[in-house]
Amino acid sequence: MSRILITSALPYINGIKHLGNLVGSMLPADVYARFQRQHGREVLFLCATDEHGTPAELAARAAGQTVRDYCKAQHDIQARAGEAFGLSFDHFGRSSNPPNHRLTQHFAAVLEDNGLIEERVDEQIYSVDDQRYLPDRYVEGTCPHCDYEKARGDQCDNCGRLLDPIELKDPYSAISGSKNVEVRQTRHLYLLQSKMQDRIAQWVNSKPNWPHLTKSIAQKWLKEGLRDRSITRDLQWGIPVEREGEKRPGFENKVFYVWFDAPIE
Repeated sequence: MSRILITSALPYINGIKHLGNLVGSMLPADVYARFQRQHGREVLFLCATDEHGTPAELAARAAGQTVRDYCKAQHDIQARAGEAFGLSFDHFGRSSNPPNHRLTQHFAAVLEDNGLIEERVDEQIYSVDDQRYLPDRYVEGTCPHCDYEKARGDQCDNCGRLLDPIELKDPYSAISGSKNVEVRQTRHLYLLQSKMQDRIAQWVNSKPNWPHLTKSIAQKWLKEGLRDRSITRDLQWGIPVEREGEKRPGFENKVFYVWFDAPIE
C-alpha cells in the first residue's frame, strides 16, 4: 500500500478564511486526499493555523486579548469552518504547539552545524517610549519612493515596493504611535542561502515535471541570486531561539521569524 502525505497551505490566524482561501489551497488538497483514499492508499492529510508573526500580535492588541488567547479562539473558529465545509483533514493543528517549537529549533541547530547560519549585527528601529525594538510591521511612516504616509516597515501598499524599516521617512511605532524612535544596532541570526545557490539550482533543474509557472519563479529567484536572510525577530510571541532547551546568549528576547518556522511546520 502506498503511503501519501498531503499538506495544504497553512491559513494565517489573522482573519476568518473566505471561499477564495478554500478553493485556492484547501479544497484541491481535500479532493486529492479523497481520491487517494478511494484507491485504497494510506493517506495523512494535514493542516494547521499559522500563528506567529507581527500581524498576530497586532490583531490581538486590537481585539484587547493576549496573543495566546486570541490565537486559541481564532484556531477554534477556523477548525469549525473546516468541519462545516466537510474538509477531511486527518489533523488540523497549530503552529504554536510545543512539537513544532522543538522541530524548528532542531532544524536551526542542524543548519548551524552545517555552517549555514551565522550571527550578524543589524540596524533596527528602536522605540524609546515602548522600550523595545520594532520588527518590520511594527514601524510605519512615509514611503521614500512615493511619499505614501501610511507605509509599513516591510512594504508600501501604495506603490508595492518592498522596504526596510530604516528607509521610512518620519517613522513611528505602530504599537503606540510614538515618534520617539531611533536606529540602534542589534544582533540577528542569518540563514546563508547564498551558500546553497548552486546546490538548489541543480535540484530545481532536476525536476522536469514541475509546472511551468513554478519552475519559472524558482529560476527567476536563482537568476537574481539567493540572498542571506534574517531568521530571527524581536518579538515576545513565537518560537524561542533555543538549542537543547538553553536560550542563546543575547537572544533571550528574540524568536524565530515566522517565515522560518511556518514552512517547517
